[in-house]
Amino acid sequence: MNNIDVLLGLQWGDEGKGKVVDVLTPHYDIIARFNGGPNAGHTLEFNGMKHVLRTIPSGICHKDKTNVIGNGVLIEPNIFMQEIKSLQDKGFNPQDNLLISRKAHLILPTHRLTDAANEKSKGDRKIGSTLKGIGPAYTDKIARTGLRVGDLSAKDFDAKYNALKNLHIRHIESLGYKAEDFLIEEKTLAQYEQLWMQAAEELKKLQIIDTEYFINENLQQGKKILAEGAQGTMLDIDFGSYPFVTSSSTVTAGVCSGLGVAPQNIGRVFGIVKAYCTRVGSGPFPTELFDKTGEELCEKGHEFGSVTGRKRRCGWLDMPALKYACMINGVTDLMLMKIDVMDSFDKVKICTGYIMEGNKTEKLPYNMEREIVPVFEEFDGWKQDVSKTKHYEDLPLQMQTYIQAIERMTSLPVSMVSVSPDRNDTIIRN
Repeated sequence: MNNIDVLLGLQWGDEGKGKVVDVLTPHYDIIARFNGGPNAGHTLEFNGMKHVLRTIPSGICHKDKTNVIGNGVLIEPNIFMQEIKSLQDKGFNPQDNLLISRKAHLILPTHRLTDAANEKSKGDRKIGSTLKGIGPAYTDKIARTGLRVGDLSAKDFDAKYNALKNLHIRHIESLGYKAEDFLIEEKTLAQYEQLWMQAAEELKKLQIIDTEYFINENLQQGKKILAEGAQGTMLDIDFGSYPFVTSSSTVTAGVCSGLGVAPQNIGRVFGIVKAYCTRVGSGPFPTELFDKTGEELCEKGHEFGSVTGRKRRCGWLDMPALKYACMINGVTDLMLMKIDVMDSFDKVKICTGYIMEGNKTEKLPYNMEREIVPVFEEFDGWKQDVSKTKHYEDLPLQMQTYIQAIERMTSLPVSMVSVSPDRNDTIIRN
């Protein structure tokens, strides 16, 4: 029986997971998403085209590979069918190589209204939600009131839908708002609900199966499977910078619950990490830069959310957070992304520890909202365009020194180095 390999983000999301999945897909038979929903934005660039995937696995553009949406994923039918149509318009046929779990939960229009009402009620303590209904949908899942893809074909679906819808409306009213106080993509609830129902009918025509059986049977047959995670470790509901986190398990353990895979069947764990850090929305960010360098990272890295369009906060690589993420996930290989963004910098830095209340530590504190002073190690910049470099030994020595420092501090190999957004500009070392 084969093991299932795992690919996930080690920071606050936006690490470049989509590109790495796309690069690795030729080596696998099946790509499977295990968490998150349309709050994800996995970007692929090849042949002069750019594709942003939200719910569909990033191997979908390889027509000979099977892509699976697992039970741990949330599906918003209208957004999902728009994503299907976008792929069809570009010449792909996702209905042919995409399988969907019956147990995947649905995001209702009123989940999105609830998300907006919850966020507004928090005032200055807002989380920075993408307002896609993720948190409320996972809340219903845990509360055992949610609806799943398999429910779409149930005879009493309308009754179940309306019961949950009315529950959401009562919750919104308990916060002091009304459903009509909020719009969904500039539409009223009734207008958006009509689109949602039409999309749900189209969703029912796709291949909906018991994906946990499919995954395990294919592992038994020796097929190679890659599990693709969304968001990043520092946004994990348990291990992230709570409460400024997402609502799902973004770590390796989430593969087991999000796909139905036993722990002993986890193989290699590919941890995706930017050569610097970014974060969207609110929450602690110890190495955040508020100066010209931070602006330069944002501008050169095109650091704007692929789903929300929001500007990302930028800072130096945070080693305590990275080592923590590697420990939690059992990372075997690091994939280093966007190092080319720093091509013009005279100096680059890595945070090696924190000073809190006069004491230095290399561990993440329970409360990351405390005053944290980062301790940096400085490196010479390479001052050279590396975007078309094909071999590691041809990279500037200063860049190799930076990469080796990451390997030394994490005790892990950097097995891939990405030097541009294009899938072809990727150096594979191992």
